[in-house]
Amino acid sequence: MTTDVKIKAPKKRRNASLDKRKARGGWLFVLPFVLGFVLIYIPIIIDSIRYSFSLASYADVAGAPMNFEFVGWANYSNALFEDANFVQNLVKGLTDMVMDIPMILIFSLFMAVLLNQKMAGRAVFRAIFFIPVILSTGLMESIEASNTLGQNMGGADGIDDGSGQSTAGDLVSTLDLQQMFDGMAVGQGLVSFVTNAINNIFDIVNRSGVQMLIFLAGLQSISPAIYESVQIDGASAWETFWKITFPMISPMILVNAVYTIIDSFTTNSNVVMNFIQNIYGQSMEGKGISSAMAWMYFLVVLAIIGIVAAIMSAYVFYQRKD
Repeated sequence: MTTDVKIKAPKKRRNASLDKRKARGGWLFVLPFVLGFVLIYIPIIIDSIRYSFSLASYADVAGAPMNFEFVGWANYSNALFEDANFVQNLVKGLTDMVMDIPMILIFSLFMAVLLNQKMAGRAVFRAIFFIPVILSTGLMESIEASNTLGQNMGGADGIDDGSGQSTAGDLVSTLDLQQMFDGMAVGQGLVSFVTNAINNIFDIVNRSGVQMLIFLAGLQSISPAIYESVQIDGASAWETFWKITFPMISPMILVNAVYTIIDSFTTNSNVVMNFIQNIYGQSMEGKGISSAMAWMYFLVVLAIIGIVAAIMSAYVFYQRKD
């Protein structure tokens, strides 16, 4: 008499696919940001929106929360039509952005191309140009604000160069460049642009570290075989840059342009940010008006980023991997 014994095969453990494991790992990395955004930033955003449409006042009872009176669009109307300084500072902030962003992008791209060349001590030079980014997290700005030597040399009105105009510690003046370009068909706008670029060279170098690293990453991702093929064809260095390098790193130019715009609008030296902070600390009424100014400022920044991204995206070259 025989009995058939059925042996069950061991269940195969289903391993998650590589894409799912990567997705879980990605969510694990962004989880701290998501929690911080939900628990910290969203309540602040809601309070800011409520402030912008309300008139805040202290409660009569000590320890009670503040009173908010809904006033509609009154704060926005006051910021635009009754406070002329906000519009002036906003225009000045936009003008500074138009002047600074091209200089930062050009300088960072130029230095990235140089630092990408094969030379002795290349890593040291890269670290030197990135050091200002690490130190600019508050230390350099504090040192610059407490620069008593520069304040004593320049005084309240700066240094008089003998022309009756104060240079305020500038490296060059417009008069110097006008004398240099004397006899050349150079307009006053170009002279002012070059003067501003030279006098702000410290700020440009200080704000170009991250962009430089992004450009370096883009340059190193270009296959050396492409450069070897164009060298065999007899292309010059100038033609190689404009026909190969520049199109290949055009996505990095778009990324750096958006990053630089955001950095320019949120830096501590931005005149609009400082003006809004001053209005916020003046009075309880200023809290609602400053919140309305901040939201209008945010919408302007968002519109500018959208316009720049839309224009530059039409000229960005994306390499096909297939």
